[in-house]
Amino acid sequence: MRYIVITGGVLSGLGKGTITSSLSHLLKSNGLKVTAMKIDPYLNYDAGTMNPYQHGEVFVLDDGSEVDLDLGNYERFLDTNLSGDNNITTGKTYLEVIEKERRGDYLGSTVQIIPHITNEIKRRIRKVATSGDIDVVMIEVGGTVGDIESMPFLEALRQLKREEPEGSVLFGHVTLIPAIGSVDEQKTKPTQHSVKQLREIGIQPDILFCRTKKPLLIETIKKLSLFTDVSEAGIISVSDVQNVYLLPELMEKQGLVKYVAEKLSLKLAPSEDIWKKYKQNIINPSETVTIAIVGKYIQLQDAYISHKEAFSHVCGTTGIGVKLKWVDSDEVVGNPSVFDDVNGILIPGGFGYRGVEGKVAAARIAREKHIPFLGICLGFQVAVIEYARNVLKLDKANSTEFDLNTKYPVIDILPEQKGVKSMGGTMRLGSKPVKVKQDSVAMSIYGTEDISERHRHRFEVNPTYIKSLTEAGMIFSGVDEEGIRMEILELGDRDNFIATQYHSEFKSRPLAPSMVHVHLVKKALENKLGHEGSRVAERIVN
Repeated sequence: MRYIVITGGVLSGLGKGTITSSLSHLLKSNGLKVTAMKIDPYLNYDAGTMNPYQHGEVFVLDDGSEVDLDLGNYERFLDTNLSGDNNITTGKTYLEVIEKERRGDYLGSTVQIIPHITNEIKRRIRKVATSGDIDVVMIEVGGTVGDIESMPFLEALRQLKREEPEGSVLFGHVTLIPAIGSVDEQKTKPTQHSVKQLREIGIQPDILFCRTKKPLLIETIKKLSLFTDVSEAGIISVSDVQNVYLLPELMEKQGLVKYVAEKLSLKLAPSEDIWKKYKQNIINPSETVTIAIVGKYIQLQDAYISHKEAFSHVCGTTGIGVKLKWVDSDEVVGNPSVFDDVNGILIPGGFGYRGVEGKVAAARIAREKHIPFLGICLGFQVAVIEYARNVLKLDKANSTEFDLNTKYPVIDILPEQKGVKSMGGTMRLGSKPVKVKQDSVAMSIYGTEDISERHRHRFEVNPTYIKSLTEAGMIFSGVDEEGIRMEILELGDRDNFIATQYHSEFKSRPLAPSMVHVHLVKKALENKLGHEGSRVAERIVN
């Protein structure tokens, strides 16, 4: 078993997750079996209850685990499904140790950070390492070196290197090389200090991933090597790229894979660039459409990162580029002109009443103006609310999430959620089977009646109103296995309006994009090009 640990220094937000994902992809492309883990030093048990403004998107795995958005990056770059074990938090670690202490598992020992917490961290890492046929475990440590919260994890990883066979553990460190002054002089001092902090802990990095505006100069690399004791071959320049899926190629051209293989004594197979055509499409798309994303967290676009990536996947596989227009849902009511320059509308998931009326208004504009529309989770629910209000004429129809006393609760809480008081991990979560009905738009999209998609919700279409909605022209073309819960809706008089209760963006991959996102982009192109749009869209996609 080989372990590659990626830490961060200088400041947060440098892209450790993308760098970890890119190296994972490169190793897999060279014939190795790779998995990836994220260590989050926060005390929360998982990401499920965290505000998107603080933490970005909550990503959901097949097993229902609510995890850090970086696990979404790992899944997309590795084209694999991970589990909750691939995300370690301080909350999970300490809870496990405390429960063992309460059971008496430590036989009266004084429970301490070292060895009990560090041993639990190593146990969790090795559990993932031995969970399948794996050659390399990538481990990303959240935060930056020097954070109090991350100290036990770094100590555990130092111990891991000492305990594993020589040459089995490699450390990579992500830092910032600022460019100062009129000549953009590359400064190495922040990286020197960051590496010094790591070495004080007992960790010597083998690789430096240096975030820069422009590629590192030769003299900068030599200076970094001299002051950090990292080989020049292990200093990788990570400059900005047009699209994150171009980063692996940038790093590979600097000899990273060969360097890692030599350090860890790995045997590589001949590699194949499976993303070649994909990268050509995202650099030079044949056509471009504008899609409005209507949400309440648009100031932090990481709250919708899986949708951004899904549209990138659509571009890479179809050649149709997507320009995103971020629309604050609070600004939609009474302002329909905000959509005058868009070719399609997406309403993503969310919770809470703020911004909901704007999303309802957006769904109405899309329906009445025949703008191609995709609703996801809450977007599915507001489409039902809008239809009930303006087609069924059920005045002030609503969800009981937003109005407990609404006269027409067309969206209501799931039966199994009634009485649940705990917020974390209690929703309908993870992959669930969905039955797609024949002779529907959904069937034309998926081509099969059996699909499996990831869910994260507490509310659903109230069965009391399903008959009225369908008689008025709404079609529920996807249901759960029992035929009780509505999963997909569309309108009987068009093929460019669809919504899903599930989150198709979570399973979107570079070479296998979310099919409903593909459908939205195709219909947006038809909307943009007019009468000839359908033939052009089919030609580009095919």
